[in-house]
Amino acid sequence: MSSNSEKVYSAEESDRLLDIARHSITHGFTHNVSLPVPLPSCTPALREPRACFVTLQMSGQLRGCIGSLEARMALAQEVSDNAYRAAFLDPRFDPLTPDELGLVSISVSVLAPAIPLVFTSESDLIKQLRPGIDGLILECGRQRGTFLPSVWDTLSRPEDFWHQLKIKTGLRADYWSDTFRVSRYTTIYIEEKGR
Repeated sequence: MSSNSEKVYSAEESDRLLDIARHSITHGFTHNVSLPVPLPSCTPALREPRACFVTLQMSGQLRGCIGSLEARMALAQEVSDNAYRAAFLDPRFDPLTPDELGLVSISVSVLAPAIPLVFTSESDLIKQLRPGIDGLILECGRQRGTFLPSVWDTLSRPEDFWHQLKIKTGLRADYWSDTFRVSRYTTIYIEEKGR
């Protein structure tokens, strides 16, 4: 899975983020909001503003994924908010049920700042993609979409990754525009073990 050499979280910090995510979903069943995280109890790294995505999977299938592309708040609270939103507010899925919670595995992808790509053509862009490493952000006018680096697990060819990202963004797979803005980012990937 992709990683970012800029920062690595300790095992304790990684476990804390996964605990926050799971507890936020549990909290959501009874309170209909994400769990407020007591930030003074977190390490400095977990109090830093960072963008992240929280992904829920059940039986190897996506069950919810919500995140942010820009750092807006402390990472610990961002994880809590995105876990709640992935469980209950992802428009692609029905809200998670209490019975499903024990069957769901949770992962957190912490994003490094995105870097704009410079390219002269679609083939030039595709040649620059790094399978298994890059997350991509595609912007075209007011439309924007992203694929996390973990998507390379199912779309391993750069052409497929790029074409499916265009479809996700609401464009045709064969659409091209010189006004495309594309940025790449890496992630630190943290996942629950044994689920």
